[in-house]
Amino acid sequence: MTIAEGRRLADVLAKARSRFSDAGLADAAIEARILIGGLLGLDATALFTGGDRVLDEADIAAIHAAIERRLNREPVHRILGAREFHGLRLILSPQTLEPRPDTEVLVETVLPHAMRLAVGEGRVDILDLGVGTGAIGLALLKECPQARVLGTDIAEGALATAEKNAQLNGVAERYRTLTSDWFSGVTGRFHIIVSNPPYIESKVIEALEPEVRNFDPMAALDGGPDGLDAYRAIARGAGAHLMPDGIVALEIGYDQKETVSALFVAQGFVLSEMAKDYGGNDRVLVFIGNRSG
Repeated sequence: MTIAEGRRLADVLAKARSRFSDAGLADAAIEARILIGGLLGLDATALFTGGDRVLDEADIAAIHAAIERRLNREPVHRILGAREFHGLRLILSPQTLEPRPDTEVLVETVLPHAMRLAVGEGRVDILDLGVGTGAIGLALLKECPQARVLGTDIAEGALATAEKNAQLNGVAERYRTLTSDWFSGVTGRFHIIVSNPPYIESKVIEALEPEVRNFDPMAALDGGPDGLDAYRAIARGAGAHLMPDGIVALEIGYDQKETVSALFVAQGFVLSEMAKDYGGNDRVLVFIGNRSG
């Protein structure tokens, strides 16, 4: 029986789960629920209690098309066009990296600093380098009313997506964007400089899962031959754009703590804080300027 022949919601869910499992997709049941629930606008409870609901032909067609896209290894949230991040709903576009849960660790690490600076300064100016969807800066704006964010990116499509997400999440009046290759177009100084830059070694890209390799923008993945190109640029430029009591907070690859730290120490920064992701890997580094000299 094809999905088009099984019109009950429970049957459609079961068939999707079976096809995902047969294709070797991990978490087949969860993905089936997220995908179909997202398409139909149903939460987990409604999916569970509405199993006898008979879907119309338009719903069946949309679900069938979405399942085929997932079997082609397109990520579920890209198919749906949006995903949740730190309490925000963010739309995705081909020019943006899909924000991952581990990046929420960066937001949680930066928030206490933003709040501290807000008390002392009355406002917090944040520079978000390489914004993508705007996830990091927008999450900080949502949590810290005194914050103002300038988001930069080299991709016009990413900036347009970030601006749209700022509007959707009610923080557009405190958010502005700038086309810039790291600091090339940036002027002024900021209390916080934050970034989740590309950090994957170029030679590793082809070995990534197809969900990442084929659907995330290459500019958001490829960190150069050793994965450190973006960190070098940020380390060189951050000092000229950081307030005296400011911080630089970065997401890193799981094995990059020592190499990234060395780049910033060479530029006069001091590593002040580290945080691990949900898998126990080093994920966030926080630097301050060397105030001893």
